[in-house]
Amino acid sequence: MKLVVGSSEPRFARVLKKLLARGTTQDSSVEAPVREILEDVRGRGDRALLDYNLRFDGVKMRAADLVIGPDEMAAAAARLPARARTVLRLAARRIRDFHKHQVEKSFRYKDALGVSLGQEIRAVERAGLYVPGGEAFYPSTLLMNAVPASVAGVDEIIAMTPPHEGGEPDAILAAAHIAGVHKIIRVGGAQAIGALAFGTQTVPKVDKIVGPGNRWVATAKRLVSGVVSIDMVAGPSEVLVIADTSAKAEHVAADMLAQAEHGPDSTAVCLTTSRRLAEKIEKQVIAQLEQLPRAELARQSIEGHGVIVVTRSLKESIDLANQIAPEHLELAVRNAEGLVRQIRHAGAIFVGHYSPEALGDYLAGPNHVLPTGGTARFSSPLGVYDFTKRTGVIHAPREALRALGEAVVDLAEMEGLTAHGAAVARRTR
Repeated sequence: MKLVVGSSEPRFARVLKKLLARGTTQDSSVEAPVREILEDVRGRGDRALLDYNLRFDGVKMRAADLVIGPDEMAAAAARLPARARTVLRLAARRIRDFHKHQVEKSFRYKDALGVSLGQEIRAVERAGLYVPGGEAFYPSTLLMNAVPASVAGVDEIIAMTPPHEGGEPDAILAAAHIAGVHKIIRVGGAQAIGALAFGTQTVPKVDKIVGPGNRWVATAKRLVSGVVSIDMVAGPSEVLVIADTSAKAEHVAADMLAQAEHGPDSTAVCLTTSRRLAEKIEKQVIAQLEQLPRAELARQSIEGHGVIVVTRSLKESIDLANQIAPEHLELAVRNAEGLVRQIRHAGAIFVGHYSPEALGDYLAGPNHVLPTGGTARFSSPLGVYDFTKRTGVIHAPREALRALGEAVVDLAEMEGLTAHGAAVARRTR
């Protein structure tokens, strides 16, 4: 396993091109079947959901079995071991405390003419959260999606997660209870996205769909965007570490593997000015890899998308990081705080040697639903603002309309919209 490459080596151009070409989980090969599923759910509602639960998840159920309500969620939280319940509550509290700082306030002011102008902030009425639940389940993802919606003041929060024959994990149900989810629907995949977008007899149509998923889920979200609002079309997880000689090779390697174990498409990159450190990190990656329960997944990721780049300067490392625009960016360097303002494109920045990405994944506070595939150049993490909308407010007194009316008429005539001008002129004669 050869991971180290110098930025001045000819082959680095190919490495960089591959990094910049990484994308989302959109896959044209599943678009046609996803469209069929969406249309089927739109047409047949619950009947389609029950059929897909049996077909894809092997779970036969009635429509009445689809919904998990507040009482069942509360019971699961009570069943959970005390330590696990305490950890979930700690995470939820820290996530909630951070997201409270994102709450926008409505405002009003009067201009010199006495026109009252403002903006009203309103939460969406209903939000749908997708929570993956295949071989692994993620209570942390549920918290990261549900808590901002709760802080925003969403009236009804609905979680969708694939069904399990023996019932859903208590940790998921407990996290939903703690985060303020109103109900859970036992449906996964593209069909879950269709149910949220179009509504069924059991699943109400939502205003916003958030949450990560596989390529079927990602494709479904993309296809229903416009019918309903979505957060983003997320791709495989990724980390980029900028390290200097103050960093420990075992720590950097551990952080690279923490992303690699997500799956074979995950990306793990280190940029360092020290070739000696780069070689130490490579050895640590190989050694630590053998100790992981998910070693095979991590190995595929590292072999396919792992690289340690030896750069000519710290500035080059920063420039490359901004070009790559990673989901997670770690600054494992001296004076890390001093570099934060130089980072222009990243989903989240982890500053210093004791701020590993895993801390942010679970309970630091900022959201772990982040832009991937280079979309950090123009996208933001999931937040309270994703569950709110803004409405402009204009209240003009008669005198103000008279003062501004002539200019309005002029602009309307300039655009050939004479009825617009007349709507003002009739009031100001």
